Amino acid sequence: MASSITKDNLFVPSQNKAEAKGDMTTRVAHSILHAEVIAREAKTARLRAARLAIEATQEPAPAKPARRKKPAA
Repeated sequence: MASSITKDNLFVPSQNKAEAKGDMTTRVAHSILHAEVIAREAKTARLRAARLAIEATQEPAPAKPARRKKPAA
């Protein structure tokens, strides 16, 4: 046997109802936030790909001529 059995490792203390409910709420909240992050990143990637496809088909905008500076009075 790798480790000996003691009173500390034989019985795992259980959580009370408030702690268990809090842990469940935390897990659910984290899973919701994780799902939102995945959806946001997928939408960003899709929009970026669409923007790059549009930019690839458009001609570059002509450069504006440089403005002359007014001479000091």
